[in-house]
Amino acid sequence: MLEVSGLYDGSAAGPVDGLDLVVVGAASRDITPDDPRGWRLGGAASYASLAAARLGLRVGCVMGVDEAAAEAEELGVLEAAGVLVCRVPLDRGPVFENIERDGHRRQRWLSASDAVPVAALPTEWRGVRGWLLGPVAGELREEWAEVAATRDDACVAIGWQGLLREFAADGWVERVDPAPSPLLKASGLVVASVHDVAPGANLSDLRAFAPRATVVLTAGDRGGLVMRDTNFFRYPAIGAPQVADPTGAGDVFLAALMAVWLHSGELATPRALRFAAAAGSCAVEGAGLGGVPSPAQVNERIRETGTTSQPRGSNR
Repeated sequence: MLEVSGLYDGSAAGPVDGLDLVVVGAASRDITPDDPRGWRLGGAASYASLAAARLGLRVGCVMGVDEAAAEAEELGVLEAAGVLVCRVPLDRGPVFENIERDGHRRQRWLSASDAVPVAALPTEWRGVRGWLLGPVAGELREEWAEVAATRDDACVAIGWQGLLREFAADGWVERVDPAPSPLLKASGLVVASVHDVAPGANLSDLRAFAPRATVVLTAGDRGGLVMRDTNFFRYPAIGAPQVADPTGAGDVFLAALMAVWLHSGELATPRALRFAAAAGSCAVEGAGLGGVPSPAQVNERIRETGTTSQPRGSNR
């Protein structure tokens, strides 16, 4: 039985002299009545940065923030976990209202997002091996693909959701058909929910847009589908005893896959997918970033479900 407690013990948190992973995206503000501000900080960049840091990676985050998000207390949570946060001021940042009905989510948008410019990337972060691009509102332009793929051995992942949506004039976030993108072309790992993909989309077409990538389509409590080269296989879900807030679970899943890839070289293998599924299942048990799990929580969930064979990597 392989053990992961050493790999994911969070020992990389704190001041660092180098980074394993750069996460890029805009912080969203998600409307909620449960917070005195009327919103809580969200977005793929927020969730993925925190999850990756807690799983032992040295993380820098280039995060677009509007005026309100720039003062969010959640940014202190990221920094306490060891994330180096590079705040990029935006006149407009994404603001969403997430509406859950019968297990399905619809989103209304209250604000779109300005672009996060490549010029905001700290010079000393260029050349990092690991990149996680997490657009939520099309805020990452195609030039980020060239920056992320600078190294021949670069590990580039993208959360596809932000490229599969448009902000409709009636205030709803609508799904759009997948389209070619330099960001997809540069990626080695692409993750999206089946709920992000427009009905009737051809899986072969999806794969063609990311020719170098392993593509993972998550399906919540139904597990998911992995597309690699011409091969397709399914992986099982790991359930959660209770669901408090599903927001961000897919981003935690992606960050966990990235952690395994960078630590051990396993790219969305069955063992890596089990670990990521366990991390995602833990994430839904808390509200907002409060649900992002520790390594101990993920390992305990794996033990509870009996899926104990996990990848080994170096302990930094």
